Amino acid sequence: MSNLTEIVDSLESNIGKLLDRQVELNNAKLHLEKEIKVLTAQKQQFEKEIANWSEKNHSLKLANSLLGSDQYKRETKLKINALIREIDQCIVQLSE
Repeated sequence: MSNLTEIVDSLESNIGKLLDRQVELNNAKLHLEKEIKVLTAQKQQFEKEIANWSEKNHSLKLANSLLGSDQYKRETKLKINALIREIDQCIVQLSE
């Protein structure tokens, strides 16, 4: 009988350890889920900043090209042509 009691005590001890480990793992999981949310929010913010800086960079390149920089002559010509097409479309719409 003492052998059976030892087995039961051992099982109870192991079950207690497993339950403690489950609680620890659940807490770790919750912590990691919170961290994922924070990192996802940071990633989205960084992506917005990258898009904003890319737009500013594009605007600065365009402004530089419009100021007569030799480096961006092709882009300047393309932008001017696009503006002329837009103006032409506006004129057509106004004349109708």
